[in-house]
Amino acid sequence: MAVFVALGAFLMTLAGGWTAQRVTDRRHLVLGLAGGLMLGVVGLDLLPEALEAAGAEVFGVPAALLLFVAGFLVAHLVERLLAVRQAAHGAEEHACTAAAEHPGRALHAERAADGTAQDGTAHHGAAHGGRGHDGRAPEVGLTAAAAMVFHSAMDGVAIGAAFQVGGGMGLAVALAVIAHDFADGFNTYTITSLYGNARRKALAMLFADAAAPVVGAACTTFVTIPERLLGGYLGFFGGALLYLAAAEILPEAHHEHPARSTVLCTIAGAAFIWLVVGLAA
Repeated sequence: MAVFVALGAFLMTLAGGWTAQRVTDRRHLVLGLAGGLMLGVVGLDLLPEALEAAGAEVFGVPAALLLFVAGFLVAHLVERLLAVRQAAHGAEEHACTAAAEHPGRALHAERAADGTAQDGTAHHGAAHGGRGHDGRAPEVGLTAAAAMVFHSAMDGVAIGAAFQVGGGMGLAVALAVIAHDFADGFNTYTITSLYGNARRKALAMLFADAAAPVVGAACTTFVTIPERLLGGYLGFFGGALLYLAAAEILPEAHHEHPARSTVLCTIAGAAFIWLVVGLAA
């Protein structure tokens, strides 16, 4: 029964991803909506669940909140490290190209490469180093999407565990998961493509995210995840997701189109998650 119900989450996730790729002419609105959905998922869904599941405190602070901060910082560090590595790689390729075309300028090109690698700027890297859209590292988008796939698998586990408690509880949890899986599919496709990954990779991550709840629900017949471990993961994942929303998605949404409609889309996204959480309560 749990696996059958999880098929609804599969279809809803695909619907969210389909919506994200069909509205490319309104990209700023898509990103604004995605940012609001991500903010709502973190603040109204993930964090409350994490605090409830991982109830232990470390030096007077809930462990879930510490992991939330850790997730935010790790996402920031990973992105910066990838950006520096991509910048250095791009500068080296640019220097080699310049040396081959203009042997007399080889020394100058080498010095330029060293300077670019040290300061982490990515102007040449974006052109020659395989950087993603606007100089972003594609690996960051894939890593974030993979984390969302794991989160969706945990949603499936929640459905299976709820059905073990009772049919009514299972249907209530399934309704909440299915409703917010539209946002998961939307965000998975948007994040993957935003970082310059090819469309086929974005679609692959979308299908993986759609299948994850079904796999998670099926696994509950064999494996039970400790509640504290699950709560810690939700806190960590919430911090990483908030970083992507606040530092990447929303600034990009307002970069070229600082319109009032973009802000309204962000508010609508957060309000939608509030509605979903309220109906599921």
